[in-house]
Amino acid sequence: MAAIGLIVLSLAASGQDTSKRGRKYRAPLPTSRIEITVLRDVNGKPIENAAVIFHPMEGEKDKGNMELKTNEDGKAIIDVLPIGDVVRLQIISRGFQTYGEDFKIDKAAMAIEIRMKRPGQQYSIYQTHGPGEVGGRSADPVKNGTPTTPKGPSTDKPGGSAAQPDTQGGQPQPK
Repeated sequence: MAAIGLIVLSLAASGQDTSKRGRKYRAPLPTSRIEITVLRDVNGKPIENAAVIFHPMEGEKDKGNMELKTNEDGKAIIDVLPIGDVVRLQIISRGFQTYGEDFKIDKAAMAIEIRMKRPGQQYSIYQTHGPGEVGGRSADPVKNGTPTTPKGPSTDKPGGSAAQPDTQGGQPQPK
């Protein structure tokens, strides 16, 4: 009788469905190994101790950030960002212009080289500038990357002379 009782209890215990208990295991997404190299633009030497900040993006929303510092070779390595994500990379170093750009992580290993520039002089309307310089930029449309065709109405006046170009943003032009 005791043996039959044990058999019945063991069958009853094995008859319970335990598949709905606990959490289901979800494997982590595959990640990419990203190596950032930060160099000086003028001579190609590495910049040590530059802040390399990763902002994983979800659409237009920032999901937080991770910050690393570059080593003596100017390198920072991260291997926790999932493949397929978009990351906004920002690099800050004392004495250099801040760098920022969005990258799509599409490979298992990526190497990115960034050349940091020294800050440029700010444009001032109170200083005299060369005849080909408007708004701190060259007036040559090829150098600026702007189209060479005019965007507005024709600037030709009756009589064959060209009109003066409009001021940008309503700001007075230096004389």
